[in-house]
Amino acid sequence: MREIPGMRRRLLLKRRRGGRSVMLDAALTCATEWRWPVLPGVGTQPGRGGAVHCACPHPDCAAPGAHPFDPGLLAATTDARMVRWWWTNRPSAPVILATGGRAPCAVSLPAVAGAEAVAELGRMGVRLGPVVATPSRWALLVAPYSLPELGELLYSQDWVPSSLRFHGEGGYLALPPSETGAGQVRWEQAPRRGSAGPWLPRVETVVEALVEASAGTPGGGSRLPY
Repeated sequence: MREIPGMRRRLLLKRRRGGRSVMLDAALTCATEWRWPVLPGVGTQPGRGGAVHCACPHPDCAAPGAHPFDPGLLAATTDARMVRWWWTNRPSAPVILATGGRAPCAVSLPAVAGAEAVAELGRMGVRLGPVVATPSRWALLVAPYSLPELGELLYSQDWVPSSLRFHGEGGYLALPPSETGAGQVRWEQAPRRGSAGPWLPRVETVVEALVEASAGTPGGGSRLPY
C-alpha cells in the first residue's frame, strides 16, 4: 500500500504513550509544569492535489492550522482536566500558547533572519530562552511585556522591518510538536527541564539584533518607519 505524504507524521503525532497522545503530553507539560495557558489549534485538512488547508472556514486564512477557532483564545487554560479533555477528543490538534499576561510573549521573524539573529546573539553572549521554529519563521520566547513597554521600545528604533512580528497580550503562538500549514513546529532551542518554568530574556535584550537581522537578510521585509 502506498503511503500518503504526511500520513506517517500525523500517525506519529497521534501515537499513544501510556494512554496519552504526543500532543497531549506536550500540552500538559506547558500547562501544568510551566503554567503556560494553552488551547487546541484549529489544525489542517487535506485539499486537492495534496495541498494542505486550514480547517477553519476562511479560505484565505493567514495562519493555516496555527490559530484557535473553537474554543476561542480566551479559553486558554492551565487546568489539567480541561487540557486532557481537549486533546483526548482531538489528539493531533496543535498546541497553541496564549501569549502575554503572565505567559511568555514572543518575537518572530523569517527563518533566515531568525537563524542569523540567534547566531549573532550567541556571539554577543546574550542568554536566550526557548526558540520555536517552522520552515518559514522562527520565534524567540521572551518575558511578558506590556503594550506601552513595547511601544516605547520600538519608538527608540529608527525603523522596524515589516516582517518582524510581536506576540504579546491577546496574541498566540503554535508550539512544538504541532503540525500546521507552515509545516512541522519544532524547538530550535528547547526549554530546559526544571522545577520552575523555562527562563526567558527581556524583550529589549533581543529586539535590536532581530531588527538588524530582519533588514539584512533576504525576505527580511521592508524598512518601515515606526
